[in-house]
Amino acid sequence: MTPQKTILVADDDHAMRYVMEQALGRGGYRVHCFASGKALLDFAGTTAVDLVITDIVMPAGSGLDLLQTLRTRYPTLPVIVMTAQSTLSHAVQAFERGAFEYLAKPFDIRRVMELVAQALERPPPLHPPSSGTEFNRFGGFVGISRAMQELFRTIGRLTNSEMTVLIHGESGTGKELVARAVHDHSPRRHGPFTAINMAAIPGNLIESELFGHEKGAFTGAVARHHGHFERAKGGTLFLDEIGDMPMQAQTRLLRVLQGGAFTRVGGTETLRADVRIVAATHQNLPAAIVEGRFREDLFYRLNVVPLYVPSLRSRREDIPLLADYFLARAAQQLALPLKRLSDETLSLLMAHEWPGNVRELENLIHRLMVLTPQEMILPHHLHGPAHGFSPATASPSPASPPPSASPSPAPGLPGGEEKLEESLLHFLEIFFASPQWKKCDNLYDLVLHKVERTLFSRVLRETEGNRVMAARLLGINRNTLRKKIQELDAESKR
Repeated sequence: MTPQKTILVADDDHAMRYVMEQALGRGGYRVHCFASGKALLDFAGTTAVDLVITDIVMPAGSGLDLLQTLRTRYPTLPVIVMTAQSTLSHAVQAFERGAFEYLAKPFDIRRVMELVAQALERPPPLHPPSSGTEFNRFGGFVGISRAMQELFRTIGRLTNSEMTVLIHGESGTGKELVARAVHDHSPRRHGPFTAINMAAIPGNLIESELFGHEKGAFTGAVARHHGHFERAKGGTLFLDEIGDMPMQAQTRLLRVLQGGAFTRVGGTETLRADVRIVAATHQNLPAAIVEGRFREDLFYRLNVVPLYVPSLRSRREDIPLLADYFLARAAQQLALPLKRLSDETLSLLMAHEWPGNVRELENLIHRLMVLTPQEMILPHHLHGPAHGFSPATASPSPASPPPSASPSPAPGLPGGEEKLEESLLHFLEIFFASPQWKKCDNLYDLVLHKVERTLFSRVLRETEGNRVMAARLLGINRNTLRKKIQELDAESKR
């Protein structure tokens, strides 16, 4: 008979410990839960352990510190890291310290069970990761959406790799930010990060900019010029908008990627290409290949590890975090008092399509910090060509008073509070029209349960099951939301 596997769980949230204990117990595992990393370590010193699952943010010590200690004491022990405050820095540090996987809360418990099975089946590493690595905190990368968490996770997995990366994404999504993150958390982090925009350089100068040129190589070449491949030696060369590279330069770049060497324009000396290539594009390169504008063999050389940066409209739940981040940064840069967005203004930002993506949001916040005279940024401050919001979607008509002048209707309820009251009165009229009402002794609980269940189910449906966004909309914390969902059986009904 196969012995039971022992799993230790560290999380300061009692509800989370209970859920994990019940789920893992039903899966046939022996489970021990702890409210702190220290308690888990004390127990691990007294018994054989097969797997550890730990939260990151705990009052009595970081889960990342626990992970590093476990790496030192038990190098082959698999550890799954989970957190509700998921950032790129957390994801990268978790993988750098040897985590088997990184999970952003809230998560599907079935996914946890799959990862547990995979972690327990995986053979121990031949060369366990070393501890004591120095980490750089990467600022400006904000996102709690599923798409961003997947991006963070992939960047984290590239920590010890020098593979070529191709970043796909619309203009303004932050592709250079991703490229810098890949560099900053790579073995080449101490080397230079050199960026070149293919779309900003005349076609006849691209080869010179990339590979350099010798004196006299062409008219105007009055001295030897070191190209970006030389300047980026030992580091990362970021080729932005690679889809705009002319075919002749594509051919030369392909030869360098294949052979690992190049010569300056007009030169004969062979130089070694000691760079890691990270490229980016907003174009559909497979379509460009079909149209004859991009080399297929170069595409496959570049697309070794594809990274997809989501558009802002596809991760609207990140907008409040991004807005707060840009407000704080603009206030610091401009030496201005910190301003805040009203709930109505934030709702408008959440509904906007953002064709310019994160760059458009950042520019808008910067302008609002400068041009808004009040501390609170209201919807009518978005009106006008300076901010790019149309009157139909950004603010009430000029004849209407600002939102602060009159109470707003309840969000998502046509007619606001009066309409809601009418609906409840209608329900009570039907209820009291029945003779059975005299036998009821729990009307309050009955109505409250029905209203809460309907409300929570509808909010989860409208937010597509995103509990972070649902909790913000309801004005409650995620622990309360999770408990209510369990009590009311109020999962989203599509």
